[in-house]
Parts: sequence; structure tokens; C-alpha cells
Amino acid sequence: MKALCWHGTNDIRCDTVDDPKIEDSRDVIIKVTSCAICGSDLHLMDGLMPTMESGDVLGHEFMGEVVETGSADHKFKKGDRIVVPFNINCGECRMCKLGLYSCCQRSNRNAPIAAAQFGFTIAGLFGYSHMLGGYAGGQAEYVRVPMADFAPIKVPEGMSDDDVLFLTDIFPTGYQGAEQCDIKGGESIAVWGCGPVGYFAIQSARILGAERIIAIETVPERIALARKAGATHIIDFEKEDVFERIVEITHGEGADAVIDCVGMEASAGHGQGGLMATIKEKVAPAERGFVLDQAIKAVRPGGVVSIPGVYGGPLMINMGQIVQKSLTLRSGQTHVKRYLEPLTELIRAGKVDMTSLISHRSHDLTEGPDLYKTFKEKSDGCTKVVFNL
Repeated sequence: MKALCWHGTNDIRCDTVDDPKIEDSRDVIIKVTSCAICGSDLHLMDGLMPTMESGDVLGHEFMGEVVETGSADHKFKKGDRIVVPFNINCGECRMCKLGLYSCCQRSNRNAPIAAAQFGFTIAGLFGYSHMLGGYAGGQAEYVRVPMADFAPIKVPEGMSDDDVLFLTDIFPTGYQGAEQCDIKGGESIAVWGCGPVGYFAIQSARILGAERIIAIETVPERIALARKAGATHIIDFEKEDVFERIVEITHGEGADAVIDCVGMEASAGHGQGGLMATIKEKVAPAERGFVLDQAIKAVRPGGVVSIPGVYGGPLMINMGQIVQKSLTLRSGQTHVKRYLEPLTELIRAGKVDMTSLISHRSHDLTEGPDLYKTFKEKSDGCTKVVFNL
């Protein structure tokens, strides 16, 4: 079968690889009908995640049709269309029973490697390094889905791939980022980064009742998406001082909560802060904390800092501001299963725009390497790439 594979930094290829096989009674094999390139895939492309191996199949945003099951009495049957969360959940461990699905204790088959990095293991992930299980991803014609009887869901009748594809990651991720802000109604929420996750974080903050939604971005296409999603104010971080503008917009109060949708590959911005971030990047380029620094500074005393953006290692942050302002930090990989049913209902009710962010489509995985480059460089107006196979 064809699959998009990692062969080193900035080296993504469309290879011919072995078809997946059933390995356990809980498995299913799906024929992928839609998949997408995620912003966090670019961390792999940029060589920022350890334990990748040449030939690893990429992709964690995918869905498809069941073509084989591990047992005759499996939850899913041949022909079922299913949505597959990006993290793999056993459904039996303490973390899964607590609803902390991204911290599953049993799905990472390389748990000791993850525990050495993070203290404890986290869930196995599709297409995302051997530290997280080394599972083949979904930018492929077929995928083995382990433990498929727990987390994936059957696509409701009448819903298209476009309706539900982003339930695999970016919609739940944006929603969790907004939910972590404890929005009760009437708040000012600032969102750094208006790519796909920011796009859904803005929509989610609006649905939850935020009054002001301040989007921090500089790419014109993403600014347009932020406005469409419901942002009430835009700050172009290359032209304006973000802190000063947030203080102005909130009449001196600061944002009630802030959402970092950027993570480890933040870009330096305007003024002295941008200069200092550039210096830090030259000294320790693996993790860039400029966005998180801005967010912590701009949130009001007693506010919430929500971090759906991906970080993989140590990072210097201003603990003085966190402690002295009585801030709450909330973060984590997305507990996707927790949100699948309620977010499906929001989609069915027409409360969420699921397709406007898709700028590029392909029906051919051989175009994948070029589309990775286009997405990374944000060229040709690229905001999101989807493959319909």
C-alpha cells in the first residue's frame, strides 16, 4: 500500500509499505477514506521529536471503513465507517476510568521510554514516534487500529467525512483548550495562533459564552479564519505589542483566560520581547517559549493559562508571574474520547464550521511530500490539507 513516511528532517516520502495485519482480537483494519496533515506533524518533519525511525508511517488525523476485524463479535463490523482518535486507549486502566484518556497506562507499547522522558507513560499515539508506541499512522491507504473496541466511534448516519474528520484531533483539542478556561459567560479570552487548533478554540470559546475573543496571528489567511470563527479582535503580533493591545482591549483588566495554540515552534514577534525570544531561540532552539511568556503576562490575576499547544521538553517560564498573580495552568494532550459524542451533536446542530479551514485537497498520497512543504511554509494560502482517498 502507499503511505507517507518519515525519513529524516524535512524528508517526507510516499513509499510502498506492507499492508497492516490483525494482531489482536480487539483490532480492526480500516481502509482510510480521509486523512489530514496536522500542525504537530510538522514537529516531526522538523526533527523535533526523538525516537523517530526512517520509514515510520505518519498521520494521526484519519478515518475510514472497516475491512477486517479481530473477532467475529467485535464492536465494529465490516463496512462500518469509523472516526479514530489520535491517542489509543485501553479503556481498562485507572487513567482511562478517570477519563484521562491521553494518559492511558496500557496502550503505549514502549511505555518505559515515555516514562523516562515524562516520569510516567502516556498513551500510545498513531504516527508519532517510538517513544509513543511506534504505531503506524493514518496517512496511508490502510491502518491497523488497536484497542478499536473502546475509543473509536461509528459515524452517525447521514454525516460525511468532512463533517467528522476533525473529531480525530483538532476540534476536540481546540474545544478542550477553551473548556479549560472555565468560561461562564462574558469573559475576555485571548488565543495565540489561529491555525486549525486555534480556529476551533475560537469557535469553542464563542459557543461556551466568551464575550471578547482576541486572536493573535500574523498570517492573512489565518486572520480571516479567526474572524470567521468568531474572533472579536485581531492582534497582528508582527506589527503590534501584544500585551499592550490586550490591556487596551480589556480596559486595563487583562484577559480572563489565555489559550496557547502554538506550542514549541512559536515565532518571535514585535518589539523588545521579540528580540529576547530570538536570542533565546539561538541559544536553545528546540523549545520556543515566546507565546507562553506572552500569555502568562497578559492574563489577569487569578486567570487561567490553557495550553493545548504541543511541548516536548524543558522550557523556561516566569514562575514569578504565575505565583504572584495566582494563575492556574491547565494543559495536556487531548482526551479525545471524552468529547466525541457531545461535539458530534454540536456538528449536527450546525453550531460549528468544519470545512472553511480546508484550503488544499488531494486524492493522491503521492502529492503528500509537496503538500507537507506547502503546509509548513504556509504558501499558496495553505491553512489545512486533507486527503480524500
